[in-house]
Amino acid sequence: MAEKLLEIKNLKQHFNVGRPNMVKAVDGITFDIYKGETLGLVGESGCGKSTTGRTIIRLYDATDGQVLFEGEDVHGKKSAKELKKFNRKMQMIFQDPYASLNPRMTVADIIAEGIDIHGLVKSKKERMERVYELLDTVGLNKEHANRYPHEFSGGQRQRIGIARALAVDPDFIIADEPISALDVSIQAQVVNLMKKLQREKGLTYLFIAHDLSMVKYISDRIGVMYFGKLVELAPAEDLYNNPMHPYTQSLLSAIPLPDPETERSRRRKSYDPAVHNYADNEKLEMREITPGHFVYCSEKEYNELKAKYAK
Repeated sequence: MAEKLLEIKNLKQHFNVGRPNMVKAVDGITFDIYKGETLGLVGESGCGKSTTGRTIIRLYDATDGQVLFEGEDVHGKKSAKELKKFNRKMQMIFQDPYASLNPRMTVADIIAEGIDIHGLVKSKKERMERVYELLDTVGLNKEHANRYPHEFSGGQRQRIGIARALAVDPDFIIADEPISALDVSIQAQVVNLMKKLQREKGLTYLFIAHDLSMVKYISDRIGVMYFGKLVELAPAEDLYNNPMHPYTQSLLSAIPLPDPETERSRRRKSYDPAVHNYADNEKLEMREITPGHFVYCSEKEYNELKAKYAK
């Protein structure tokens, strides 16, 4: 069995926006990520998926729960040296390639920022050689090193962001909607690049997005979030072929099909959480319906799903 790289246990991220209002952006989610895999995290805007990624990498301090990376608590008390070591192992690719790059820095300085912080080279020559190598890795030219971010297209800027993340040789990368700001034709190029880098470098990804078809293409497993809760988690093919939670079913029904005739007659599924009508004493939790396929449900729903899907 694959080795666990990351363990998320009952993670909560609540924001106090003024009494008595409390936004439960992430509300008690639990999942694991294994070495070398890509876990896709999907859901509509505001469901908490980006907040989950930012809490994992400690851009936000968790309200409650644990994030264990290689068995160590990410949110536990750490010295500056321990944090520096952690920051080298885990990196992030941000959603907006325009806002995530400092416009006053050259591409070489942007990519080499992590290299400088962690003291990974011994000379300026070695530094530039490393920058050139990283530019080549992401499909850019060494001539780009002395240019500034505004001189590049959106796809090129995201490649620069990927090179910056790779510069410190991380084990785990959180990609927070890395293609949502790009043209469709460029999206495929960036995703293919990420898959190629994963094969070559043995990387592990948390790929956060709302484009379900693209998530299926890159992910080994997919988690579906709804209002701060993880409602379904399954292998990618299984989730698409046998979606069990009604919210997942509604998301998949919204994916347009390339056949106009089929698309014209196809009915979308809507999701209304009120239809569940749970009793006050019903316990909702992630339950395994078939091997590796988990659904957030009550015991009654669990028994119904087992009867329907389990063989």
